[in-house]
Amino acid sequence: MVYRNNITEFILLGFSQNKEIEALYFFVFLLCYLAILIGNLLVMVSITFSSLIRQPMYFFLCYLSLSDLCYTSTVTPKLIIDLLATKKSISYNGCMTQLFTMHFFGGIEVFILTGMAYDRYVAICKPLHYTVIMSRQRCHAMLAASCAGGFLHSFGQFLLAIVLPYCGPNQMDHYFCDVYPLLKLACADTSKIGFLVIANSGLMGMVTFVVLLISYGVILFTVRAYSAEHRRKALSTCSSHVTVVVLFFAPLLFIYIRPATTLPEDKVFALFYTIIAPMLNPLIYTLRNTEMKNAIRRLWCRITGSEGNP
Repeated sequence: MVYRNNITEFILLGFSQNKEIEALYFFVFLLCYLAILIGNLLVMVSITFSSLIRQPMYFFLCYLSLSDLCYTSTVTPKLIIDLLATKKSISYNGCMTQLFTMHFFGGIEVFILTGMAYDRYVAICKPLHYTVIMSRQRCHAMLAASCAGGFLHSFGQFLLAIVLPYCGPNQMDHYFCDVYPLLKLACADTSKIGFLVIANSGLMGMVTFVVLLISYGVILFTVRAYSAEHRRKALSTCSSHVTVVVLFFAPLLFIYIRPATTLPEDKVFALFYTIIAPMLNPLIYTLRNTEMKNAIRRLWCRITGSEGNP
């Protein structure tokens, strides 16, 4: 049977159809998005206009904040607007564009987190060769590879979604366009496509997560021989990375590693990697990091024209 794609827009059901609850969600998500903007821009500017940008760890942190900002901006503004809209719709082209950009920046974030884990591994396990291994050229190459990996991942997701015919219901039980909700609306057999989605997103996330856990396991084994002070400093830095990794990967794997199906809980879990993680990352990386707090303090003193000690 040949199906025609006669869907020009999708209806996003979002979180609730109750206007009072939607008004509450509007203010909550608006505050979250403002916190994401302020927090990540503050991290980016503080690192860029300080000597920290010359250190690989902060080089990657700056671009992690940029990817966080771009990643959440593909979803959150639309969610906020829809909470006040009578009709929560997105055009077919807009839906495919959102799917591509979200997975593009999400893929970049996954690979940057991997690069940051490698940086900490080299710094702690091979300190004498750190400056040679983590040269500026190597950092730029790893960043370029992260962008290439994000593009390949998102292009694969995009192809899997765009080849499907959509000719029936157009109501999507989600707050943004993603592959699994689109598979549910397709008027064709999606079992093979669903398997490819798992291979693309699920296995990529699982392999990356396992690699990250192994790298931090090696780091923990190595720091046992350090002095108490150096061990505490190393564990403080790594604990921030581990917190971010778990916060981002755990809900992502819950959604993408299982067979291609949608659950009502998916919307709640998706909040963790689309809004909550980008909002908490700046706090996680700055609250226990003296160098970041000093850089922010110097930036504030420069803006206000006041004197301050680093």
